[in-house]
Amino acid sequence: MDEALLRGLTPGVLGILVRRGADFAAAEDAVQDALLEALRVWPADPPRDPRGWLVTVAWRRYLDALRSDAARRRREDRVDEEPPPGPAPTVDDTLRLYFLCAHPSLTPASAVALTLRAVGGLTTRQIARAYLVPEATMAQRISRAKRTVSGVRFDRPGDVATVLRVLYLVFNEGYSGDVDLAAEAIRLTRQLAASVDHPEVAGLLALMLLHHARRASRTAPDGSLVPLAEQDRSRWDTAAIAEGVGILQAALARDRLGEFQAQAAVAALHADAPTAEETDWVQIVEWYDELERLTDSPVVRLNRAVAVGEADGPRAGLAALAELDDTLPRHTAVAAYLHEREGDVTTAARLYAEAAHQAPNLAERDYLIRRAAHLNTGR
Repeated sequence: MDEALLRGLTPGVLGILVRRGADFAAAEDAVQDALLEALRVWPADPPRDPRGWLVTVAWRRYLDALRSDAARRRREDRVDEEPPPGPAPTVDDTLRLYFLCAHPSLTPASAVALTLRAVGGLTTRQIARAYLVPEATMAQRISRAKRTVSGVRFDRPGDVATVLRVLYLVFNEGYSGDVDLAAEAIRLTRQLAASVDHPEVAGLLALMLLHHARRASRTAPDGSLVPLAEQDRSRWDTAAIAEGVGILQAALARDRLGEFQAQAAVAALHADAPTAEETDWVQIVEWYDELERLTDSPVVRLNRAVAVGEADGPRAGLAALAELDDTLPRHTAVAAYLHEREGDVTTAARLYAEAAHQAPNLAERDYLIRRAAHLNTGR
């Protein structure tokens, strides 16, 4: 069974049912039933037209559910509207589904789960494992999301920025189960890029490719975190880097700069440096200036302080850091790094230890503890 084929067909089949008049929640349930039937039947009897087979089975499942619901018997006239057998139309409804799953009435967590289910073709069990939550919890989350968007109809273009935020959230989940969410986000963003001509979609795809290219070097064999400056650059995926840079250059040439393009430009500068010492930090600071103008984000200003510390020296970086709220996530870790660079190892060790208590994950906490221990041992 080609699971990639099934997942690739899922959004188109769902879109056809919705376009025929099925509400989103019922249509999505019918498509999932059809996928389960395909897993049972196809290995022994593969269809000549997989997409048409799925559409036919899903539509029949939808009609069966419609008939069995006593409260909806008045809508049974839809049974007579079943289209004749034949190839399914080739209209691509993927983009419409993206906008539906990223509806502003949904929470980010619900939007991500619904996107993975409806557009990504993942099962509830797979999504639950990826997010390390019980399957029942994820099923409830998806059901609530489907009820929220049920009946929503689009009569104007959706918000691309919202869709991109959802895809970026998926990507940042990385790998936490039997589904590689970073790779899944790249696959979905490629789909979106094929459906809509927008420089920020290209910018996000480039950003994902450039970050994902460094994945193999981010952790040591024992699972410990390896910071960018210490990574083995020979393990970076040069093909992904080349693709990401090419996509980014084409997007920047359109002169419609957005935050994902600017973030990708920073990632490209890191990827372009043969060694950490050869990184063009001056240009990275300039891109962070653009990002700050575009987003007014305190996280961007925090990252900019690090870049200033590399470009103009740690004292300049600490001066930039002093202008920021010290309750920002990772503020203490950045302060520790800049003090270490300046040679104040006593302060740096203390701050690394403090930052370890604030770390958002185990790998980062262990790295900060090791930095503090290393400086204390050296002192």
